[in-house]
Amino acid sequence: MRDERYIEVPGSKTHELPPLLVHTASEAGTDLTSVMLEAEDMLAASDAAQDVIEQRKFDLALQLNEQYRGLVSHWFWGDSVIEWIRQCEITFESEGTLRTLLHPDVWPHASRASFVELLREKAVPTGGVALERAVGLRLTFRQPPPIDCVSSQFLFYLNSPVADTAYHTWSHLAPHSQALFPPDRFHFDVLNIS
Repeated sequence: MRDERYIEVPGSKTHELPPLLVHTASEAGTDLTSVMLEAEDMLAASDAAQDVIEQRKFDLALQLNEQYRGLVSHWFWGDSVIEWIRQCEITFESEGTLRTLLHPDVWPHASRASFVELLREKAVPTGGVALERAVGLRLTFRQPPPIDCVSSQFLFYLNSPVADTAYHTWSHLAPHSQALFPPDRFHFDVLNIS
């Protein structure tokens, strides 16, 4: 008995997909001076001592920097996944048994989002990166935005909903219910590229 969520892949062979090459953000953090002004603007007026205000500003700048590093880390993962999907599409087009699985004129067919689900079902270690959010950020930004271009409100409140909305919209572009790839029929390696 087969699981109805999965698209039927002809034959019984396990198909080799291209490796997922994960590019990671460099560990060199951003210059804190670029976020100190943003941190200063976020602090409410206070009659606290100057050294207390400076410490609060520094702590807030560190939090902004950490939020930004998380955004960039997710973006790089999303960029890696989008490129991997492109490589998988080329592989599917070159293999006769897989060629029709992505074509919208064949029902059921898999969508590009099925590759993201395949990564999740294969339990690819992401180091805490949420795949949907990562792909959503990559769909939102062609390149990682410089920290000067993102506001504190975006970093603290908006980046997750924006990324989730982008991914959700993209994953539902296929007009019919999507079919998923059976994880036991596909193999690929995950390589970290720094």
